[in-house]
Amino acid sequence: MNDMTTPLITNELDLLEKLVPLADLHIVEAGCGAAHLARELVSRYPTAEVVGIEVDQRQLAKNRLAPTERLRFEEAGAQAIPFPDSSFDGALMLKSLHHVPMPQMDQALAELARVLHPGGWLYVLEPVYAGELNELIRLFNDEGDVRAAAQAALDRAVASGHWASVADQHFESPVGFTSFDDFEQRMMRPTFADHGIDAAMVERVRARYTPHQGPGGAHFTRPMHVRLLRKTR
Repeated sequence: MNDMTTPLITNELDLLEKLVPLADLHIVEAGCGAAHLARELVSRYPTAEVVGIEVDQRQLAKNRLAPTERLRFEEAGAQAIPFPDSSFDGALMLKSLHHVPMPQMDQALAELARVLHPGGWLYVLEPVYAGELNELIRLFNDEGDVRAAAQAALDRAVASGHWASVADQHFESPVGFTSFDDFEQRMMRPTFADHGIDAAMVERVRARYTPHQGPGGAHFTRPMHVRLLRKTR
């Protein structure tokens, strides 16, 4: 649960817009997934444009089936961004840096620096390896190592002198599931990963999940960590 020093934020765009200006900007989102925030961003800011890059072809196809004005999608990974130098004003990585292969995390951050204008910003949102939901998920997908590697890559990026740290903030994000079937489909069988889950694992996770289920579903708060960097050179 969140405490008095860790705010509960239900809409991540509300936090983003407090940290950086968004109007009139050209933004790239690396590892955009379903691009929920990007869709809301271009709706809230009619002069902003977003390009989402994604490596999962199934998710990319779904995104393109629901076109949104001033939002387009390209197939690419953060470690090889198919745009010229200084193409964007800002960049987003929303729970995606830890999905970049660990040996390529430094390259991904270097690529984001390359495609940003001088002074451009990078907003990185990563889940913290803690909390009740994390304890449930790590039964079948333990991300402790990759999440630590993502933070270490950000530390190296700042130490390199190519980035300056502008903001560092923790918050709690509410996450809810209507049922275990809902949890299984969203968390255990996403389009972008195959966790090799068998029937025995499903039942093990179900047993751990069930105490959280109430008449209105299961409700968690997920600790999150935002780091805002600015390109210095």
